[in-house]
Amino acid sequence: MRLLPTKLAGAYIFELEPIRDERGFFVRTYERKILAQNGLITEWEQESVSFNRRTNTLRGLHFQLPPLVETKIVRVSHGAIIDVFVDLRKESETFLHWESVELTGTNDRAIYIPAGFAHGFCTLADDTTIEYKIDVPYKSDLAAGIRWNDPQLAIAWKVAEPIISERDAALPYLADLSLPF
Repeated sequence: MRLLPTKLAGAYIFELEPIRDERGFFVRTYERKILAQNGLITEWEQESVSFNRRTNTLRGLHFQLPPLVETKIVRVSHGAIIDVFVDLRKESETFLHWESVELTGTNDRAIYIPAGFAHGFCTLADDTTIEYKIDVPYKSDLAAGIRWNDPQLAIAWKVAEPIISERDAALPYLADLSLPF
């Protein structure tokens, strides 16, 4: 597994290194030693799966408030997504910058998203499965988010009419938030 820095400080692309033969492949999706050597979180509270039946399903942009601010590793095991992460850390040089990365069940990549970021994705294929590692427990009263189409962020989702939950469609705009990071 190789770690590649993104444009956003503290966020990384993991390039996984599968061993392939006529039977299929074997790949390590997590290596504690490599993360520790790079000063990254190595203890995970939970692993979760998001299954998305339809193309253009959009989830996010989500984050969790203090004191349980989330760090995540995101990987697609089947299907494809555009994964978007936004730096919400006021002291960061990349504050309010975003990046997107295509993750698929076959491109051998994962994303490390540090605490203080919002996260969302849009599916590019039917029957897409996303796997998460998260370092803190989920607490519904600390769940927060930003509207997916916030004009201040101007994220290029490349989807005109997303399939989105009522909750996500009603998330506030940045202008209506006081960010705690």
